[in-house]
Amino acid sequence: MGLKETLQGDLTEAIRARDELKSGTIRMILTAITMEEVSGKEARTLSDFEIITVLSRESKKRKEAAEAYADAGRVDRAEREKAEGEIIALYLPTQLSLEEIKQMITDAISETGAVGPAGMGQVMKIISPKIAGKADGGTVSGLVKAALMGGK
Repeated sequence: MGLKETLQGDLTEAIRARDELKSGTIRMILTAITMEEVSGKEARTLSDFEIITVLSRESKKRKEAAEAYADAGRVDRAEREKAEGEIIALYLPTQLSLEEIKQMITDAISETGAVGPAGMGQVMKIISPKIAGKADGGTVSGLVKAALMGGK
């Protein structure tokens, strides 16, 4: 069973359980997936890998919104965004630890022989498929840059 089918099944369960937060969050996820499927020249069905990319993007939105609401003093909205983010996280792969990411970067640098900022694209090309949905791309990019500048 694919990730989309799992989400649809969990939506049915959340509706039956009258869990408004979970059902609303899963509806929002399914809407984002559908929007991605129909965008472009022709409609298509997303693979689980592509769905994970959508989930990662939605998770990041929730995290940023929670921070913005907290900064604005809207604790109630910040808590709701955090709760939605936690529900989305249930469908994402287990996140990589900082040590695991650093090891992958070291391996990629060794594999490519990349040196300095010019080698960043080579390293990211190797690492990106391995970290998809398992780590924040911005964090990884910063770590790659630091490693290539000599600040491992």
